[in-house]
This record gives sequence, C-alpha cells and structure tokens, in this order.
Amino acid sequence: MAELNSSPEKTGGKSARKKLNPRIDLTAMVDLAFLLITFFMLTTSLQKPKIFNVVMPDITDTTEHIYEPASRTMTICIGKNNQALSYLGLPDNPLTEPRISNCSNKEIREAILDIEKRVATTTNKPIMVIIKPSDHSVYADMVNVLDELNIAGNPTYGITDIQPKDIAMLKEHKVY
Repeated sequence: MAELNSSPEKTGGKSARKKLNPRIDLTAMVDLAFLLITFFMLTTSLQKPKIFNVVMPDITDTTEHIYEPASRTMTICIGKNNQALSYLGLPDNPLTEPRISNCSNKEIREAILDIEKRVATTTNKPIMVIIKPSDHSVYADMVNVLDELNIAGNPTYGITDIQPKDIAMLKEHKVY
C-alpha cells in the first residue's frame, strides 16, 4: 500500500499542541494511472511505414510485351561515390549528352525533370525510366533515385542489370 507521511515540524520552545501526521492512501491513484496508461497504449495506433510499391514482372507471362521507343526512354546508371549518369535514348546512340548527377541531392531530380520536359514537348507522352545500378553503387543511391522519381511524379520505371556498354560509358566519365 502506498502512503504519504510527513513528520511534525519543531517549533521554537513551546509545544502547544501535537500535530497529527496526515495519512493519504495513494493506491487508488496508482491503479488509475496504470489503467490510463494501458488504455492509451491499446487505443493508439503506431505510425505505419510509408513505402511505395515496386511492381515486378511475372516471369511466367508469355504474352507479347510492348516496348517503348528510345526517344521516350531515359536511362539512369548508378555509379560510385553517390553519382549517376543519365541520358535519353540507347547507350549506343544517346539522344542527349550523358549527364553526371549526384544521387543524394536534387541534381538527379533536375535531370529527370529536364528530360521529362524535353520528351513532353516533342512527343507529348510520358517517359520510361530504366535504372541500372552498377557493381560499385550502394543501395542508398538506388533508394534516392527511386525517391526522386516518386517526387518528380514519374510512375513508369524499371530496374535492370547494367550492360557492358553502360559500364564503358561510366568508365569514360570516371564514375565506375
């Protein structure tokens, strides 16, 4: 049982009357506190993690696939040191000059938006982004690129293995 006791204070020299010790039973208050804590723990919900879905293709699907033209395909090759190389078109014949961007800040978003604007003015259709992480890239760079694509509002992207031509382009720009 919990209780609160206080000792009597001594006064000058006279003791006219004896003060009684107040006795307060705190058991009910402790019970109420635990009931409230239990109630709030059970009724509150934990914050749900904010994630976005990555839809992977079905390997068993044998239907014919529709391919995007090179004029609407942006490739982002992720290299070392938080750097990415982006271009429009195919690695054999890029339609834009390859651009080196930093994955950890807004440079990659600016590159995405620039190519989106260029494709929208020429074809009036959205772009398809292909992300190719290299052997020297880190997982955080991949997540940053996906976040920037999500912020830029691009719903169509794919993740694939990097090709030897892309590796050669990364080495040429000293990013591999």
